[in-house]
Amino acid sequence: MPETLTLYVLNGPNLNLLGVREPDIYGYETLADVQAMCEAAAEGAHVVFRQSNHEGQLVDWIHEAREEASALVINPAAFTHTSVALLDALKTLSVPVVECHLSNPAAREDFRRHSYVSLVATGVISGFGPHSYELAVKAALRLARERAAAGARSPKT
Repeated sequence: MPETLTLYVLNGPNLNLLGVREPDIYGYETLADVQAMCEAAAEGAHVVFRQSNHEGQLVDWIHEAREEASALVINPAAFTHTSVALLDALKTLSVPVVECHLSNPAAREDFRRHSYVSLVATGVISGFGPHSYELAVKAALRLARERAAAGARSPKT
């Protein structure tokens, strides 16, 4: 029986206010709704879903993911544009990393067009509201499964 994959889904500042904060941009779904969507999209993979308004906490969870995760989805929110600490932590991962955003940062203010996370992300999904998470989960887990299958086919030395 194949080993169950573990997917970390990390969420940055203010995402705890989904559904009430700027719903014209971020929608009316809550973070709990997004979590349920992620768990459904994971199709049996174990999902570790967390949110913090604190950069250091996110860094600690990324460090934890180094040992525990098969893949990582991250919506760093405002830290996308400011956090070299997240960039440096993400550089330590050897698993697929998918950057995820509810809105399309490229279609917003100029300062939102730069992402430190994109420098190390395997891919970026944005602009589909909460469905961005669903797409990100599916992409991250597909990459993790492909990587696991390739590893299983590699000769052992």
